[in-house]
Amino acid sequence: MSENQELGKIGENFACRYLREKGYKILCRNFRCRQGEIDIIAQDKKEIVFIEVKTRMSLNCGLPSEAVNKQKKKHILKASKYFIYFNKLEGRSIRFDIIEIYKKDKFYINHIKNIDILF
Repeated sequence: MSENQELGKIGENFACRYLREKGYKILCRNFRCRQGEIDIIAQDKKEIVFIEVKTRMSLNCGLPSEAVNKQKKKHILKASKYFIYFNKLEGRSIRFDIIEIYKKDKFYINHIKNIDILF
């Protein structure tokens, strides 16, 4: 596992802990299909939430959320549609979030809810 993959896994673990503390139920982690990959799929009350986690050691290259570009959003959208179809969740309320995590002396988290996933 590369250093970036290890950092990503640490960030996802931190994000899951944060979400559970906020009352979310984690439904799935690292959902993969031909259409793409989603880091965390959770339930917030009655809403299904598809979450992209971006972890950085510094902000020298910009905010972590800036790495979620048009192409990444396209993959998230396609993968989420497949997850909904496969799990028979049509008609459920959904949203897309990003969780930014920066690590300096400790972890800092920024939860961005309801990102615009459509182009």
